[in-house]
Amino acid sequence: MYTGSLRSLIDELGRLPGIGPKSAQRIAFYLLKVPDEDALRLSAAIEAVKEHTTLCERCYNVAEGGELCAYCGDERREAGIVCVVEDPRDIVAVERTRQFHGRYHVLQGALNPLEGIGPEQLRVAELLSRVKAEGIHEVILCTNPNLEGEATAMYVAQLLQPVGVRVTRIASGLPVGGDLEYADELTLGRALEGRRDVER
Repeated sequence: MYTGSLRSLIDELGRLPGIGPKSAQRIAFYLLKVPDEDALRLSAAIEAVKEHTTLCERCYNVAEGGELCAYCGDERREAGIVCVVEDPRDIVAVERTRQFHGRYHVLQGALNPLEGIGPEQLRVAELLSRVKAEGIHEVILCTNPNLEGEATAMYVAQLLQPVGVRVTRIASGLPVGGDLEYADELTLGRALEGRRDVER
């Protein structure tokens, strides 16, 4: 239907996650309509992020222009506690809570044999090295509460057991403001398992 550079742009946009053929067409035609400077600013931002953004050499979070990310480079953060997440985006979610002041370790995914993601594709060996070398005393497993995330947490916990470090897992259960009648069995079961004493 379309030829040349427009077809190429639609194809490339369609390869982005969450962008289907219709959305790719809409974005391509939007980019045709906007002023040149707006389209070129987007192009420059993409080029800059590819040139200047790397992975932190310690925790594998995104870092810009340096060897360490902002969290690893911040001496005020507690170095003895590490929160293990699947993806750099998860760090943003944890930071929004303002409850965690330690450091991070990004696995760069979760175990998923169906997609060919095994332990070798994750940054698990690097985590074990960090625990020994940096004197880490607690590892918080903050993987997603789905099948892949649970399997990853169990795998990492088993590897850390002989090291003698404290391994904890984030609690899961009912969301604040949720109704019991709408909770599924697994969520409600987790909430019961993770119950705590009521302070008087």
